[in-house]
Amino acid sequence: MRLLPEPAAAALHGDGWGMAVLFRGGGPAAGVLAHGVGARSDLPIPLFYAYAGAFAALVVSFLALGLLWADSRFRGDRAGRLIPLRLPARPARVLGLLVALYTLGWLVAGPAEPNAGPYLVYVLFWVGLVPASLLFGPVWRAVSPFRLLPDRPRRPLPSRLGYWPAAAGLLAFTWMELVAPEPSAPVTLLVFLALYGAAQLTGTLVYGHAWLERGDPFEVYSTLIGHLSPLGRRANGDRVLRSPFDGLDAIEPAPGLVVTVCVLLGGTAYDGFSTTPAWVGALQSGPLGRTGLGTLGLLAAVAGVAVLYAACLGVAGLIGGARGLTARFAHSLVPIATGYLIAHYFSLLVIEGRHGILMALGLDAKADPNAIEPATIATVQVLAIVIGHVVGVVAAHDRSVRLLPPARAVAGQIPLFVLMVCYTIGGLTLLL
Repeated sequence: MRLLPEPAAAALHGDGWGMAVLFRGGGPAAGVLAHGVGARSDLPIPLFYAYAGAFAALVVSFLALGLLWADSRFRGDRAGRLIPLRLPARPARVLGLLVALYTLGWLVAGPAEPNAGPYLVYVLFWVGLVPASLLFGPVWRAVSPFRLLPDRPRRPLPSRLGYWPAAAGLLAFTWMELVAPEPSAPVTLLVFLALYGAAQLTGTLVYGHAWLERGDPFEVYSTLIGHLSPLGRRANGDRVLRSPFDGLDAIEPAPGLVVTVCVLLGGTAYDGFSTTPAWVGALQSGPLGRTGLGTLGLLAAVAGVAVLYAACLGVAGLIGGARGLTARFAHSLVPIATGYLIAHYFSLLVIEGRHGILMALGLDAKADPNAIEPATIATVQVLAIVIGHVVGVVAAHDRSVRLLPPARAVAGQIPLFVLMVCYTIGGLTLLL
């Protein structure tokens, strides 16, 4: 986030709920409420060094892979060492149900201000799912109260649906967080949660738990990130200890998968862009109003990410003499999206997460904006983006040498490398 003038910040987020603490050169100042509950940006790293380091990491990894990695090494769902321990799922899901009801209780009956409900949804749930899934795999699948419903499908889930319902749900949540007029208002969250709950109940009653695997936006979100966890889960339900690269390789192409990941990428891109002075001015004075223009901006960000990806994959297919590559390389976008999520929300989780927990317990406490040094946050943010892109390069390379003819495998990756460079430059630019 960039530091905005206080009048612009106040005009953009007139609800006044929460405080974003921003830094420029280490000095705190009041800023803009860019998320549902708050934001923070601390990047004392010079732009040139961030770009140079990221570009060097991508170039070195690309050249090293081209020279030393001639055959596919990842085995996807076949890889991993079986973990014999099986934990009962029902207690965790009952606990998940109790936490969900507690959150609803805050939103329905809690005070207008301060209310712990938005913190529980936006920070501890949405942002907290990222590190939890990275460490333990698909966490939401393990604790989702919707999986307490019986798995008795009335009809099979149509394969053409794929991840499209999840993509729509993630886009709706992102819109609520970044565009809605009052994202932290309890009524806003209650309307969304009511629609979300109704969709999951209906889908589960009709299609069984197969719906949750593809139609629950938060289970899909957690599961995709969970493929990067060393604690993996095979398609048959077995838990295994495996390389995150094998976990990524286990992601099966399906309709809507590319759009789902592009929603995550485009949402974080719009998040970074939405606080630039030019865009704030446009939101204030545009004829469509803040909500209308913000909606178009969010859709344009998602579309831009998707078009760039599709164009680069199309060129890669022409060079490599292959078709239908778009869905097969979608797994390489998952670590990039995860890196963006960590970069944008790390400080929000650490600072506002503690605040939200104490508030939910009924304790009087305020968020400490100085809980983490700006340099620490800057390092985590830049490393998250760079590492995410390097992991994406490795995943894409292994898939390339598997799908493309050997004589064209390296050349066919050049458009993918260009894609990674564009995403990296864009991500760092919006971050810095």
